[in-house]
Amino acid sequence: MIRGRARTVLLVVILIGSVLYLLITASALFTAVGEVTSGVILPRRKLGNISLYSPLIFIGGMPRSGTTLIRAMLDAHPSIRWAQWKKSEKEWNRLKEAGVNDQVLDDAITSFILQVIAGHGEPAERLCNKDPFTMKSAEYLAHLFPNSKFLLMIRDGRATVHSIISRKVTISGFDHNDPRDCLVRWNRIIGVMYEQCKMIGKKLCLMVYYEQLVLHPEEQMRRILNFLDISWHDSVLHHENHIGKGISLSKYDPNANPPKYGEPDPIVLRNTNEVHANIEAWEKKAKEMVNVEPTEKNLIVVKPV
Repeated sequence: MIRGRARTVLLVVILIGSVLYLLITASALFTAVGEVTSGVILPRRKLGNISLYSPLIFIGGMPRSGTTLIRAMLDAHPSIRWAQWKKSEKEWNRLKEAGVNDQVLDDAITSFILQVIAGHGEPAERLCNKDPFTMKSAEYLAHLFPNSKFLLMIRDGRATVHSIISRKVTISGFDHNDPRDCLVRWNRIIGVMYEQCKMIGKKLCLMVYYEQLVLHPEEQMRRILNFLDISWHDSVLHHENHIGKGISLSKYDPNANPPKYGEPDPIVLRNTNEVHANIEAWEKKAKEMVNVEPTEKNLIVVKPV
Protein backbone atom coordinates (compact mmCIF):
# COMPACT_ATOMS: atom_id res chain seq x y z
CA MET A 1 0.00 0.00 0.00
CA ILE A 2 2.74 2.43 1.07
CA ARG A 3 4.90 1.40 -1.86
CA GLY A 4 2.03 1.99 -4.29
CA ARG A 5 1.36 5.43 -2.82
CA ALA A 6 5.06 6.30 -3.09
CA ARG A 7 5.03 5.28 -6.74
CA THR A 8 2.04 7.54 -7.38
CA VAL A 9 3.71 10.50 -5.67
CA LEU A 10 6.89 9.93 -7.67
CA LEU A 11 4.93 9.81 -10.92
CA VAL A 12 3.19 13.09 -10.10
CA VAL A 13 6.53 14.74 -9.27
CA ILE A 14 8.06 13.53 -12.54
CA LEU A 15 5.09 14.75 -14.60
CA ILE A 16 5.05 18.16 -12.94
CA GLY A 17 8.80 18.40 -13.45
CA SER A 18 8.33 17.60 -17.13
CA VAL A 19 5.77 20.38 -17.52
CA LEU A 20 8.02 22.88 -15.73
CA TYR A 21 10.88 21.87 -18.01
CA LEU A 22 8.67 22.48 -21.04
CA LEU A 23 7.64 25.89 -19.72
CA ILE A 24 11.20 26.97 -18.93
CA THR A 25 12.50 25.67 -22.27
CA ALA A 26 9.82 27.51 -24.21
CA SER A 27 10.50 30.69 -22.24
CA ALA A 28 14.19 30.40 -23.07
CA LEU A 29 13.32 30.09 -26.75
CA PHE A 30 11.34 33.31 -26.56
CA THR A 31 14.27 35.03 -24.85
CA ALA A 32 16.53 33.87 -27.69
CA VAL A 33 14.58 36.00 -30.17
CA GLY A 34 14.87 39.13 -28.08
CA GLU A 35 11.84 38.91 -25.80
CA VAL A 36 12.04 39.61 -22.08
CA THR A 37 10.45 36.87 -20.01
CA SER A 38 9.93 36.28 -16.32
CA GLY A 39 10.70 32.55 -16.38
CA VAL A 40 7.22 31.41 -17.46
CA ILE A 41 5.47 31.20 -20.81
CA LEU A 42 3.75 34.37 -21.93
CA PRO A 43 1.63 33.18 -24.87
CA ARG A 44 0.80 36.64 -26.18
CA ARG A 45 4.46 37.43 -26.82
CA LYS A 46 5.63 37.15 -30.43
CA LEU A 47 8.12 34.70 -31.89
CA GLY A 48 9.73 36.88 -34.52
CA ASN A 49 6.68 38.17 -36.39
CA ILE A 50 4.64 35.06 -35.51
CA SER A 51 2.17 35.01 -32.64
CA LEU A 52 -0.95 33.15 -31.58
CA TYR A 53 -2.87 35.74 -33.61
CA SER A 54 -1.08 34.84 -36.86
CA PRO A 55 -3.32 33.39 -39.61
CA LEU A 56 -1.98 29.84 -39.44
CA ILE A 57 -3.31 27.14 -41.77
CA PHE A 58 -4.16 23.68 -40.40
CA ILE A 59 -4.80 20.75 -42.77
CA GLY A 60 -6.55 17.63 -41.53
CA GLY A 61 -8.53 14.59 -42.61
CA MET A 62 -8.23 10.81 -42.56
CA PRO A 63 -4.84 9.40 -43.60
CA ARG A 64 -4.83 8.49 -47.32
CA SER A 65 -7.44 11.18 -48.07
CA GLY A 66 -5.25 13.71 -49.86
CA THR A 67 -3.76 15.71 -46.98
CA THR A 68 -0.26 15.32 -48.44
CA LEU A 69 -1.46 16.34 -51.91
CA ILE A 70 -3.04 19.58 -50.71
CA ARG A 71 0.00 20.22 -48.54
CA ALA A 72 2.28 19.83 -51.60
CA MET A 73 0.12 22.13 -53.73
CA LEU A 74 0.00 24.82 -51.05
CA ASP A 75 3.71 24.47 -50.31
CA ALA A 76 4.42 25.30 -53.96
CA HIS A 77 2.96 28.77 -53.34
CA PRO A 78 5.77 31.28 -52.61
CA SER A 79 3.83 32.84 -49.71
CA ILE A 80 3.20 29.57 -47.85
CA ARG A 81 5.52 27.33 -45.87
CA TRP A 82 4.65 24.00 -44.28
CA ALA A 83 5.61 22.61 -40.88
CA GLN A 84 4.33 19.82 -38.63
CA TRP A 85 3.68 19.08 -34.98
CA LYS A 86 2.46 15.92 -33.28
CA LYS A 87 0.39 15.27 -30.20
CA SER A 88 -0.27 12.56 -27.66
CA GLU A 89 -3.62 12.16 -25.91
CA LYS A 90 -2.00 9.79 -23.38
CA GLU A 91 0.49 12.44 -22.24
CA TRP A 92 -2.27 15.04 -22.04
CA ASN A 93 -4.31 12.82 -19.72
CA ARG A 94 -1.29 12.13 -17.54
CA LEU A 95 -0.66 15.83 -17.07
CA LYS A 96 -4.33 16.42 -16.25
CA GLU A 97 -4.21 13.66 -13.64
CA ALA A 98 -1.13 15.29 -12.14
CA GLY A 99 -3.16 18.42 -11.47
CA VAL A 100 -1.81 20.66 -14.24
CA ASN A 101 -4.63 23.09 -15.10
CA ASP A 102 -5.98 23.94 -18.55
CA GLN A 103 -4.52 27.46 -18.69
CA VAL A 104 -0.97 26.25 -18.06
CA LEU A 105 -1.33 23.54 -20.71
CA ASP A 106 -2.95 25.93 -23.20
CA ASP A 107 -0.09 28.40 -22.80
CA ALA A 108 2.55 25.68 -23.07
CA ILE A 109 0.94 24.11 -26.15
CA THR A 110 0.47 27.48 -27.86
CA SER A 111 4.10 28.44 -27.34
CA PHE A 112 5.35 25.01 -28.36
CA ILE A 113 3.32 24.87 -31.59
CA LEU A 114 4.45 28.37 -32.55
CA GLN A 115 8.08 27.45 -31.91
CA VAL A 116 7.80 24.26 -33.99
CA ILE A 117 5.98 25.87 -36.92
CA ALA A 118 7.99 29.11 -36.99
CA GLY A 119 11.32 27.37 -36.51
CA HIS A 120 10.76 24.59 -39.05
CA GLY A 121 12.26 26.40 -42.05
CA GLU A 122 12.56 29.66 -43.93
CA PRO A 123 10.23 32.57 -43.06
CA ALA A 124 7.01 32.93 -45.06
CA GLU A 125 3.91 35.13 -45.07
CA ARG A 126 1.68 32.20 -44.15
CA LEU A 127 2.60 29.10 -42.17
CA CYS A 128 0.83 25.80 -42.79
CA ASN A 129 0.58 22.65 -40.67
CA LYS A 130 -0.48 19.21 -41.94
CA ASP A 131 -1.42 16.41 -39.56
CA PRO A 132 -4.30 14.13 -40.64
CA PHE A 133 -5.87 14.00 -37.17
CA THR A 134 -5.62 17.75 -36.55
CA MET A 135 -9.30 18.11 -37.40
CA LYS A 136 -10.33 15.98 -34.42
CA SER A 137 -9.31 18.97 -32.28
CA ALA A 138 -10.17 21.85 -34.61
CA GLU A 139 -12.32 23.59 -31.98
CA TYR A 140 -9.47 23.51 -29.46
CA LEU A 141 -6.90 24.77 -31.98
CA ALA A 142 -9.27 27.52 -33.11
CA HIS A 143 -9.49 28.55 -29.45
CA LEU A 144 -5.68 28.69 -29.17
CA PHE A 145 -5.20 30.41 -32.54
CA PRO A 146 -8.29 32.58 -33.20
CA ASN A 147 -7.16 33.78 -36.65
CA SER A 148 -6.21 30.36 -37.97
CA LYS A 149 -8.08 28.57 -40.77
CA PHE A 150 -8.67 24.87 -41.36
CA LEU A 151 -8.91 22.64 -44.44
CA LEU A 152 -10.71 19.32 -44.01
CA MET A 153 -9.79 16.84 -46.74
CA ILE A 154 -12.58 14.36 -47.52
CA ARG A 155 -12.21 11.34 -49.81
CA ASP A 156 -14.60 8.56 -50.77
CA GLY A 157 -14.49 6.22 -47.76
CA ARG A 158 -14.19 3.13 -49.96
CA ALA A 159 -11.11 4.52 -51.69
CA THR A 160 -9.61 5.68 -48.40
CA VAL A 161 -10.02 2.29 -46.73
CA HIS A 162 -8.74 0.46 -49.82
CA SER A 163 -5.65 2.67 -49.80
CA ILE A 164 -5.09 2.16 -46.06
CA ILE A 165 -5.31 -1.62 -46.43
CA SER A 166 -3.41 -2.01 -49.71
CA ARG A 167 -0.57 0.25 -48.56
CA LYS A 168 -0.57 -1.26 -45.07
CA VAL A 169 -0.92 2.12 -43.38
CA THR A 170 -0.85 1.64 -39.61
CA ILE A 171 -3.71 3.40 -37.81
CA SER A 172 -4.65 2.51 -34.27
CA GLY A 173 -7.75 0.30 -34.21
CA PHE A 174 -7.77 -0.47 -37.95
CA ASP A 175 -7.64 -4.18 -38.79
CA HIS A 176 -6.35 -4.62 -42.35
CA ASN A 177 -8.05 -8.02 -42.48
CA ASP A 178 -11.50 -6.56 -41.84
CA PRO A 179 -12.48 -3.96 -44.49
CA ARG A 180 -16.02 -3.64 -43.11
CA ASP A 181 -14.74 -2.70 -39.65
CA CYS A 182 -12.29 -0.26 -41.24
CA LEU A 183 -15.19 1.44 -43.02
CA VAL A 184 -17.10 1.69 -39.74
CA ARG A 185 -14.08 3.26 -38.05
CA TRP A 186 -13.50 5.60 -41.01
CA ASN A 187 -17.11 6.72 -40.79
CA ARG A 188 -16.81 7.35 -37.05
CA ILE A 189 -13.58 9.35 -37.31
CA ILE A 190 -14.58 11.42 -40.33
CA GLY A 191 -17.87 12.11 -38.53
CA VAL A 192 -15.97 13.66 -35.61
CA MET A 193 -13.87 15.77 -37.98
CA TYR A 194 -16.96 16.85 -39.91
CA GLU A 195 -18.70 17.97 -36.72
CA GLN A 196 -15.58 19.83 -35.57
CA CYS A 197 -15.45 21.63 -38.91
CA LYS A 198 -19.13 22.58 -38.65
CA MET A 199 -18.65 23.66 -35.04
CA ILE A 200 -16.02 26.30 -35.82
CA GLY A 201 -18.01 27.46 -38.86
CA LYS A 202 -17.58 28.13 -42.58
CA LYS A 203 -15.45 31.22 -41.98
CA LEU A 204 -12.75 29.12 -40.32
CA CYS A 205 -13.12 25.66 -41.89
CA LEU A 206 -13.39 24.66 -45.55
CA MET A 207 -14.21 21.12 -46.70
CA VAL A 208 -12.16 20.02 -49.70
CA TYR A 209 -13.11 16.91 -51.65
CA TYR A 210 -10.10 14.94 -52.85
CA GLU A 211 -11.72 13.70 -56.07
CA GLN A 212 -12.69 17.23 -57.12
CA LEU A 213 -9.20 18.54 -56.32
CA VAL A 214 -7.63 15.87 -58.54
CA LEU A 215 -10.08 16.37 -61.43
CA HIS A 216 -10.36 20.16 -61.26
CA PRO A 217 -7.19 21.45 -59.59
CA GLU A 218 -7.34 25.08 -60.73
CA GLU A 219 -10.99 25.56 -59.80
CA GLN A 220 -10.46 23.97 -56.38
CA MET A 221 -7.16 25.74 -55.66
CA ARG A 222 -8.71 29.10 -56.51
CA ARG A 223 -11.52 28.26 -54.09
CA ILE A 224 -9.02 27.26 -51.40
CA LEU A 225 -6.71 30.26 -51.82
CA ASN A 226 -9.70 32.61 -51.83
CA PHE A 227 -10.86 31.05 -48.54
CA LEU A 228 -7.36 31.52 -47.10
CA ASP A 229 -7.16 35.14 -48.36
CA ILE A 230 -4.04 34.33 -50.39
CA SER A 231 -3.45 35.66 -53.90
CA TRP A 232 -3.42 33.26 -56.83
CA HIS A 233 -0.11 31.84 -58.09
CA ASP A 234 0.26 29.40 -60.98
CA SER A 235 2.92 27.43 -59.11
CA VAL A 236 0.22 25.62 -57.13
CA LEU A 237 -0.73 23.80 -60.34
CA HIS A 238 2.84 22.58 -60.78
CA HIS A 239 3.60 21.15 -57.36
CA GLU A 240 5.39 18.24 -59.04
CA ASN A 241 8.31 20.62 -59.58
CA HIS A 242 8.58 21.02 -55.82
CA ILE A 243 8.48 17.33 -54.93
CA GLY A 244 11.67 16.57 -53.08
CA LYS A 245 11.75 19.29 -50.44
CA GLY A 246 10.25 17.07 -47.80
CA ILE A 247 7.26 16.08 -49.94
CA SER A 248 6.53 12.65 -51.40
CA LEU A 249 3.30 11.58 -53.04
CA SER A 250 1.96 8.12 -53.72
CA LYS A 251 1.62 6.90 -57.27
CA TYR A 252 -1.80 6.80 -58.91
CA ASP A 253 -2.83 3.31 -59.97
CA PRO A 254 -4.83 3.52 -63.25
CA ASN A 255 -5.78 -0.15 -62.91
CA ALA A 256 -7.44 0.24 -59.51
CA ASN A 257 -10.87 0.52 -61.21
CA PRO A 258 -12.12 3.41 -59.05
CA PRO A 259 -15.68 4.81 -59.13
CA LYS A 260 -16.44 7.48 -61.76
CA TYR A 261 -16.13 10.97 -60.24
CA GLY A 262 -16.36 13.02 -63.46
CA GLU A 263 -14.16 14.20 -66.31
CA PRO A 264 -10.76 15.71 -65.49
CA ASP A 265 -9.79 19.22 -66.57
CA PRO A 266 -7.61 19.57 -69.70
CA ILE A 267 -4.55 20.44 -67.59
CA VAL A 268 -4.94 17.14 -65.71
CA LEU A 269 -5.08 15.23 -68.98
CA ARG A 270 -2.01 17.10 -70.28
CA ASN A 271 -0.06 16.34 -67.12
CA THR A 272 -1.08 12.67 -67.28
CA ASN A 273 0.01 12.43 -70.92
CA GLU A 274 3.30 14.16 -70.06
CA VAL A 275 3.98 11.54 -67.38
CA HIS A 276 3.19 8.70 -69.79
CA ALA A 277 5.41 10.25 -72.49
CA ASN A 278 8.35 10.55 -70.09
CA ILE A 279 7.72 7.50 -67.97
CA GLU A 280 11.41 6.60 -67.54
CA ALA A 281 12.31 10.05 -66.19
CA TRP A 282 9.39 9.97 -63.73
CA GLU A 283 10.24 6.45 -62.59
CA LYS A 284 13.82 7.59 -61.95
CA LYS A 285 12.54 10.54 -59.93
CA ALA A 286 10.25 8.26 -57.93
CA LYS A 287 13.14 5.91 -57.10
CA GLU A 288 15.27 8.88 -56.01
CA MET A 289 12.49 10.00 -53.67
CA VAL A 290 12.17 6.53 -52.14
CA ASN A 291 15.88 6.49 -51.35
CA VAL A 292 15.92 9.96 -49.75
CA GLU A 293 16.47 9.87 -46.00
CA PRO A 294 13.56 11.50 -44.11
CA THR A 295 14.38 14.91 -42.60
CA GLU A 296 11.13 15.59 -40.80
CA LYS A 297 11.29 15.26 -37.03
CA ASN A 298 8.35 13.74 -35.21
CA LEU A 299 7.79 16.35 -32.56
CA ILE A 300 5.25 15.71 -29.83
CA VAL A 301 2.85 18.10 -28.15
CA VAL A 302 -0.09 17.16 -25.99
CA LYS A 303 -3.66 18.31 -26.52
CA PRO A 304 -7.19 17.05 -25.82
CA VAL A 305 -9.40 15.24 -28.29
